[in-house]
Amino acid sequence: MNTRPLNVVARLAAATLVGTLLAGHAMADPVTLTLYNGQHEATGVAVAKAFEEKTGIKVQIRKGGGGQLANQITVEGERSPADIIYTEEAPPLIKLAQDGLLAKVDDATLAQVDPRYVDDNGYWLGITLRARVMAYNPDLVSEEDLPESARDVAGPEWQGKIAFVPSSGEFLGHTAAMIKLDGREATEEWLIGLKAFGGTYMNNVTAMKAVENGEVGAALVNSYYWAALHKEKGQLKSKLHYFSNGDAGGLVSVSGAAVVKASKHPKEAQQFLAFMISEEGQKAVLSKSAEYPVNPNVAADPLLKPFDELQPPQLTPAQIGLAEDALELEREVGLN
Repeated sequence: MNTRPLNVVARLAAATLVGTLLAGHAMADPVTLTLYNGQHEATGVAVAKAFEEKTGIKVQIRKGGGGQLANQITVEGERSPADIIYTEEAPPLIKLAQDGLLAKVDDATLAQVDPRYVDDNGYWLGITLRARVMAYNPDLVSEEDLPESARDVAGPEWQGKIAFVPSSGEFLGHTAAMIKLDGREATEEWLIGLKAFGGTYMNNVTAMKAVENGEVGAALVNSYYWAALHKEKGQLKSKLHYFSNGDAGGLVSVSGAAVVKASKHPKEAQQFLAFMISEEGQKAVLSKSAEYPVNPNVAADPLLKPFDELQPPQLTPAQIGLAEDALELEREVGLN
């Protein structure tokens, strides 16, 4: 009896069964992206959840500071499980790009963001923008006494009235901007004055609440800390003062993201970045953080001054760089 046709049928049936099993396995085990989240926890969770709902691709989050997570990627190298890194400030992304640990962002995604807020070589892009301001309590600091420049809050007349957070990456960027604009000597005098007459706080949330509660007259912070407190408590006594005319105190900085070069799922990781700057993704981010969107079709929180009315210094994240000169100067005066 000729069994060859039966063997062929059996083999085809076996192949079909294997294919079905593999397909079933693929359906049961979809791609899971790993997001190293150096942004605020709620913000990372919100955008990851929105992406999952949109695409069905799962996102696992590892939380930490931006610099800490960047260092972790450096140590992990090609073995890094990270697919995307999302940071509050640009310097960790700049460092990773310099070290060759990031993949280039898709051109179509980069093209949707203002060139000022993306890496010159295309290795990361801004997701939201943050403005430096002075939050003040009008019971302690009158509107007539508001300074024209952040340089003006480091004298004896501000003793006990001004708060700042020297450990903050945003304060470091502010310092770096002042060095670029006003020179190292003037910036050193400013830091020495702040140290002598100002009050240091461990974080921006604490400093912002101290202003609202009348413990201190004013604080150098980012505008979204005030907006977040407003959402939490309702109407506030404190107000925001925006520095203008290109003053370093009005610096606009970038919260950004990138695809890690070692990503095992580069296509899906690029898809995640594209989603982050889409209207849907931006709304998810802004649902938990009152920052300025990079997508012009998405409105910023109405509590904030409209972005096109700001007069920040014309300094890009690339020009601020790693702010190493600012860190060195802060250490010299005993602030970091």
